[in-house]
Amino acid sequence: MQIKDSVIVVTGGAQGLGRSMAEDFARQGAKLALIDMNADMLADAAAECQKLGAADVQTYQVNVTEEAAVETAFAAIDAHFNGLDVLINNAGILRDGMLIKYKDGEITHKMPLQQWQSVIDVNLTGTFLCGREASAVMAKREKKGVIINISSVARAGNIGQTNYAATKAGVVAMTVTWARELGRFGIRCAAIAPGFIETPMTAQMKPEAVERALAMVPLRRWGQPAEIAHSARYIIENDFFSGRVIEIDGGVRL
Repeated sequence: MQIKDSVIVVTGGAQGLGRSMAEDFARQGAKLALIDMNADMLADAAAECQKLGAADVQTYQVNVTEEAAVETAFAAIDAHFNGLDVLINNAGILRDGMLIKYKDGEITHKMPLQQWQSVIDVNLTGTFLCGREASAVMAKREKKGVIINISSVARAGNIGQTNYAATKAGVVAMTVTWARELGRFGIRCAAIAPGFIETPMTAQMKPEAVERALAMVPLRRWGQPAEIAHSARYIIENDFFSGRVIEIDGGVRL
């Protein structure tokens, strides 16, 4: 599938990796539907994408955990663009913490249910809802399509990330399942599993945390958002890539 003039939906598209991918697609002349909760960031991202050459940019302020809102947004996208070609399921959050803390014979902390549930809701349920609605639009219009889910190197399990790791493993399981279910409609599904990527979030890390993180990466540097966008372009453009995960992690193993 060529990117130029393709309708590409990016969730979490107003910031971080989502925005980087959106800007990359804009340079290729794509038509963009950006979904995010932050209206100001959405407006800024849309303006930048238009400057970079996007054929059309529309924004949708949506909480991806709310079924009705997701359904409404994808109906609006379908109506405006006459269908869609690609979904980048990127929206996600972190709420890190240890499962329990134990000291001097006492349990001093347990991960609260809400800390678990909030990550499940966005990273897993949000991915499910957007994937469901995008695939329904693609199938109904009998158009070939691509769904790319953003997983993480943490899907293999990582200390302090019970909730996040579980969701990112689940995202991969959904990816393989959807590739098998949706292939009959000409819909491909794949995943990208980033490692440590330089984003505004990582810029806020303490120097000692940065040092520990980069020590685990054989290449001894952050990955760049543009390198994730490059991987997304590869998946979109290679019509025989489906049901697999591209690991962009510099060789790190948690």
